[in-house]
Formats: sequence, structure tokens, C-alpha cells
Amino acid sequence: MVGAVVVGVLGAVLTGCGVGSGDGEPGAVSSVRGGGAARSVVTPGVAGSVAPGSAAVSTPESGVASVPGSAGLSTAASPVVSVPVGSVSVAAPVTTAVEEPVTTVKEVVEVRVIRFKTKMVTDSSLANGVKRVRTVGVDGARRLTYRVTYVDGVQTSKKLVRQEVAKEPRSQVNVVGTKVEEPESSSGCDPNYSGCVPIASDVDCAGGSGNGPEYVQGPIRVIGSDVYRLDADHDGIACE
Repeated sequence: MVGAVVVGVLGAVLTGCGVGSGDGEPGAVSSVRGGGAARSVVTPGVAGSVAPGSAAVSTPESGVASVPGSAGLSTAASPVVSVPVGSVSVAAPVTTAVEEPVTTVKEVVEVRVIRFKTKMVTDSSLANGVKRVRTVGVDGARRLTYRVTYVDGVQTSKKLVRQEVAKEPRSQVNVVGTKVEEPESSSGCDPNYSGCVPIASDVDCAGGSGNGPEYVQGPIRVIGSDVYRLDADHDGIACE
């Protein structure tokens, strides 16, 4: 009901200003009723006309505006800006920049020791059990090349791509003697005397009164025990 009154008043005002109603002339405004609400439509040819569905209508020169549902009319020297009904202001989404990870690939060389081996051989010229080092052992070296991947400075993978022997090791040779010393053959002489006094059940001085069975020609020096009692006067000289 209020909308109809507003349209009627607007029509009267426009007629008083010399603007025709519904006669098709430029600047004409006609009222349209539909859906229970009155709506003002400015005919083509009028500068600043507002399309149907706008919340306000402005006429050129006069500055007269009608707002549906308002209780009265308002006039202004400047045109009224119309805003479409149902307009929604949407904030732009905030975008966060994501840094891409930095990947670096390097070749790393490592050197590892190859331990020398030890061999043992025998030598019959050395006394049995005696050990000697004939050849000193020397360690070798192996070179290993790896492809290493880093992501943001942190190692993530390590792959062996090649390896080579940089230095061959030299084996150490140890010698152990096997020679067995032969015991000296017995001369058959009693060690208690200097000079050869035979080893027997009994020995007497040759030319004496003893009955042997073995005899020795003096003089003989006693250096140990006079087991055969050849030094009668105990002066250290036997069979004088």
C-alpha cells in the first residue's frame, strides 16, 4: 500500500515538472506494479536511468528520487547512486607463499684402508721355534665414490657409484726356524779328569798294581771328583 502511494506521488511530481507519464517521450517515467510491490522504470533515452531491480531511481536535472517502502520523497542537487539489491562484499583470499625445498647432489670420495695379510714360512737354518720377520707388511688403500643428495642441507640419500684400489697392500712374511741341534757325540772320556780317562767300571794307572779293567797313562789332572782314586797323594795330579 505504501509503495502505491509513493508511485502516485512520484507521478504527480514528474507531471508538474513537464515530464509525460507513459507517452514514450524521453524522460518519461511509468509505474509498474508486479508481485505486490510498485517499481519505477525510467524509459530509454534518459541519461542516468536505472535498470529494474535497483533500490533507487533518479531523474535527470530534477534530482528527484523514489525509494520503495519509504514514507516520503527526497530531493537533492546531485544524482543518487543506485546499489543493486542483494550485493555482497567478499574479502579477497589470503595467499601464503610456500618455498620449494632446495635439493643439492654432490659426489663424495672416501678412502678406506686395506689391511695387509700375514704369511708364515719355515726356515731350516734357524733354530727350532725361533721367529723372524722376513718381509714387513704394508697396508693398501681403496677409493670409494658416493653420490650424496641433500635437501635443505640435510643428507637424504647416499649411493656408491664406483670404487677402485688406489694402493695394493703388501703381505707380511714371518719365518719360524725348524733346525734341531744334534747333541754332541760322547767321546767316552770321564769329565772329572782333564785328559781322556775312559769311562769304565774301574780305571787304574798304567804300570801300577791295579787290575783294571781299563788303564790310563799319566799324568792326569783331576778337575772334578777322583772317582777312580788315581790321585794317591791328593795333589790334583793323578798317575804321576
